[in-house]
Amino acid sequence: MLRLIVLVLLLANGGYFAWSQGYLLPWGLGPAQQSEPQRLQQQVRPESVRILPPDELRRAETVAAQAPRPPECLQSPALDEAQLVPLRTALESWPAGSWSFEPVVEPARWIVYMGRYAGVEQVARKRAELRQLGISFESLSNPELEPGLSLGSYPSEAAASRQLQSLAERGVQTARVVQERPEQRGQRLLLPAVDDNLRPRLAELAAPLNTKTLRSCR
Repeated sequence: MLRLIVLVLLLANGGYFAWSQGYLLPWGLGPAQQSEPQRLQQQVRPESVRILPPDELRRAETVAAQAPRPPECLQSPALDEAQLVPLRTALESWPAGSWSFEPVVEPARWIVYMGRYAGVEQVARKRAELRQLGISFESLSNPELEPGLSLGSYPSEAAASRQLQSLAERGVQTARVVQERPEQRGQRLLLPAVDDNLRPRLAELAAPLNTKTLRSCR
């Protein structure tokens, strides 16, 4: 029985060697050829490939860099009345139809929170510990909770509490559930089509927005 197994293995190895070396190609058996002229036959529109000289390449890169970017839609978080007044003033010189305000309600948000820590060194140590546990974390959007870490944000306290329990089973012992922000009602700034003409003017809105930032409408 052992001799038969050895014989089968020898025949299998010999067959694979003959197949891999192309000795069986006359019978239509063998690996796909990766040498010429097979590679040439696999090319797709080789006539469209052109090697550019350095000066022409630089011109092409310059033209690509100067190509207009497509317009993008930007929006702000909920703003209170105190923020709307200076923002409207800053937008008075913007083109008509390039901005608008719309009512918005941002729901409350809870996070699984670790902090507040004594300084950035302690935050760095906690980040390293979390990486060793394979637990992701994110920066805080509420400066009053700094320095600290968020292990996830949730639309309800119950959802955050369930995640806290799951993290405790994985070795996280010092986290707790806190409300990162209450429900917010106000007006949202909408910039539906910010193109290359308007992008440089976004800096005019930084001071009126204060700590709020514009984000994609998606």
